[in-house]
Amino acid sequence: MTGINTAPQVYNDQAFEHMFKAHYKMLHAYADTILRDTEMAEEIVQNLFMKLWQKRELLLTHTSVKAYLYKCVHNDCLNYLKHLKIQVKYQEHALHTTDHYSEAASHKIELTELESRLQQALNELPEQCRAIFQMSRFEELKYKEIAAELGISIKTVENQMGKALRILRLKLADFITLLITGLLYWKDFLN
Repeated sequence: MTGINTAPQVYNDQAFEHMFKAHYKMLHAYADTILRDTEMAEEIVQNLFMKLWQKRELLLTHTSVKAYLYKCVHNDCLNYLKHLKIQVKYQEHALHTTDHYSEAASHKIELTELESRLQQALNELPEQCRAIFQMSRFEELKYKEIAAELGISIKTVENQMGKALRILRLKLADFITLLITGLLYWKDFLN
């Protein structure tokens, strides 16, 4: 995370409270205009200040505090909207699939098991590795965007993604056969 002000500054309780009081209402209004959802706007701004407080020792920036805060809120709102868009696409796809095809009960059980195993495998990834994987695959961020958001190099993002994919392949190897069988089943079913 890039920080706040060009001169190193210690953010103690009083300075942080002043920054919060000075900017919270306007940041909330800004987020609300982007999201058109007052509660989510409030959550995004509160999460921003929580992240800032947790990483206050690292905060140094080359812009004004106000510009930095607005940019953070803007990015967080866009990330939320991207995530929302993915959820809607998934729900539409699930609804479309359910409306047009009736699935065999055993296939549903296998799919549920696969989803469970995938979630378990994701949860077992190291924290940074999991975060990078989720930002890339679920939030559809590019490696450059992930690197900028996490304050790491693009090479680190690439290495962590490679590591995540290797681990997931190993943990889900027994389901590759299931997936192939499922695809063959659906191909026969649709013909």
